[in-house]
Amino acid sequence: MTRETIAIIDFGSQYGQLIARRVRENNVFSMVYPPSVTLEQLRSEGVTGIILSGGPASVYEKDAPVCDEKIFDLGVPVLGICYGMQIASKILGANIAPAHSREYGRSELQVTDTKDLLATVPELTTVWMSHGDQVNQLNDDFETLAKTQTCPYAAVRHKSKPFYGVQFHPEVTHTPNGATMLRNFLYNICKCKGDWQIKDFAQEAIEAVRKQVGSDTVICGLSGGVDSAVVAALLHKAIGDQLVCIFVDNGLLRNNERLGVETMFADHFKINLHVVDWSKQFLSKLAGVVDPQKKRKIIGAEFIEAFKSESKKIENAKFLAQGTLYPDVIESGAKGNLAANIKLHHNVGGLPEQLGFDLVEPLRDLFKDEVRLLGEFLGLPEDMVWRHPFPGPGLAVRIIGDITEEKLEIVRNADEILIDEIRAAGLYRNYSQTLAVLVPIETVGVMGDGRTYESVIAIRSVDTTDFMTADFSHIPYEVLGRISSRIINEVRGVNRVVYDISSKPPSTIEWE
Repeated sequence: MTRETIAIIDFGSQYGQLIARRVRENNVFSMVYPPSVTLEQLRSEGVTGIILSGGPASVYEKDAPVCDEKIFDLGVPVLGICYGMQIASKILGANIAPAHSREYGRSELQVTDTKDLLATVPELTTVWMSHGDQVNQLNDDFETLAKTQTCPYAAVRHKSKPFYGVQFHPEVTHTPNGATMLRNFLYNICKCKGDWQIKDFAQEAIEAVRKQVGSDTVICGLSGGVDSAVVAALLHKAIGDQLVCIFVDNGLLRNNERLGVETMFADHFKINLHVVDWSKQFLSKLAGVVDPQKKRKIIGAEFIEAFKSESKKIENAKFLAQGTLYPDVIESGAKGNLAANIKLHHNVGGLPEQLGFDLVEPLRDLFKDEVRLLGEFLGLPEDMVWRHPFPGPGLAVRIIGDITEEKLEIVRNADEILIDEIRAAGLYRNYSQTLAVLVPIETVGVMGDGRTYESVIAIRSVDTTDFMTADFSHIPYEVLGRISSRIINEVRGVNRVVYDISSKPPSTIEWE
């Protein structure tokens, strides 16, 4: 099946994945590529349109990233955003220079042409700017579509080539009419049909797995989280009894985590499930380790050892299935992009080489919310599909400092109370991720007639659609009050609860 695809060429923008998500929200499939992608590759994949992302570089710098200049001869529409507009305009003959007045934040856009890209956009609208350079001189091949007080060419159109450029960021929510602009590009300019649906992806993925695997056995690392659960359900639908799942108890799980996985997958879905209790090995290796990256490396290494040990017992096993998602692929630099390598402990790479298996990653083209939709389509229960994310290293990255049994007990019990109260208030589906963190300080408190010096629990809850950017959740004070009261009264060793009101960026969602 051939599907219409918008290619996003990423020049290292913090919003590269967000652009891809915005395209998919319009039922058009999108893929992110590095600047090195060639005309031949884009042509072979039958792209319907191209979006050039923003980026931190300046086009006149010596090593500034450049795309293949031939893409403008591909015959499909191209939209340049910020740096993408600048590099495309430079290739097409315009002059780029540092702006006389840099723009960071909201600006008022005056629309002067509403024919196609800016159709139905108000004459005056707010846009989000983030640039130090801009187009300062256009040749006769360009037309101006909009301007701001300090940016005379805020949106442009090429007269003979299907190129459009905007100096602002239509993909962010701070540009209220940005969604309209992107829809105009997709439907009015690229003539997309918008017929990409998750059920089509499911059938494609099932067929691809069957073709890749043949009659061999696939091992799936099951954690109980959304991603691995959807992978297991998809593979079970595709290959049935050829699937064997391994669940590793690393001693860093939440309360009743192991029992929940066994009940759901072994008892309900009747999937062949092997449970490996490797908790003593994990906790022994983590003893005294404080550095979060060392924790992740140790956990990754022990996870491999646990898998090696159990996988030897499984006959005819040739493939390893992982719940790698599209943001993992991009962040890990698997496509050679320019974005920073943010996370160390990822599902991408490493494990198959250690185990000698070929890799099956049926979700590697999906974002998190799309995985949830796929899970619903495959018939997984609602509470599993909409479960909040839980990190691969488990509670090890929700305990700041060294890991001990006592600290694990504290954060497990605090986490359970937090989630119970959020569910009881009917707010669980309102928030994207909610967690408790044990902070490595003791504060003075008063309990009964005596002073106490005990631990601090930090509550973190965020709202996000893509997990690339996030705002803190506005949990009602009365709910926070109940959570705090229960944690302090019921969790031995805690005498203070605080609430994290940081956004991402600059903060991350997890604390480590």
